Amino acid sequence: MIRNVQYTVLAVLVLLFASVVPAFAGEYFETEGVAILGYDPIAYFTEMKPVKGLPEFQAEYQGSTFYFSTAANRDRFIASPDNYAPQYGGYCAFGMAKGYKAVIDPAAFTVVDDKLYLNYSEAIRSKWQTDIPGYISKANANWPDVKRLTKVHQ
Repeated sequence: MIRNVQYTVLAVLVLLFASVVPAFAGEYFETEGVAILGYDPIAYFTEMKPVKGLPEFQAEYQGSTFYFSTAANRDRFIASPDNYAPQYGGYCAFGMAKGYKAVIDPAAFTVVDDKLYLNYSEAIRSKWQTDIPGYISKANANWPDVKRLTKVHQ
């Protein structure tokens, strides 16, 4: 009887912990082991829109797997990943400016000074665009501490 109570308490604690910490974070925003929801980071620069990458065109960078829509895009990324990898590990740039990690909508992006910034939603991107230099400054200051956080706002 006591053992059953212990298992029940343990199960409840696990469920509570899982609801408090909805996602664990690596260096880059990943789902199912793929960075930035499988979108091609090069396409944001060359096509100015999100383009879904393919598993056959992939590259590893800082422990994360990125997908690309073409072999040429993959090769371009491999040649200079720092030029194309999204800022703040691909987490929401507005959230980073506010001091937390948040998931992204691949369509809610901005390229500023040859850097890719992703946001949670189109509405959040609109807020981001009201003071891009100010938010970049805040996000840059927050990133060293926030990148260590494991909680990711859904």
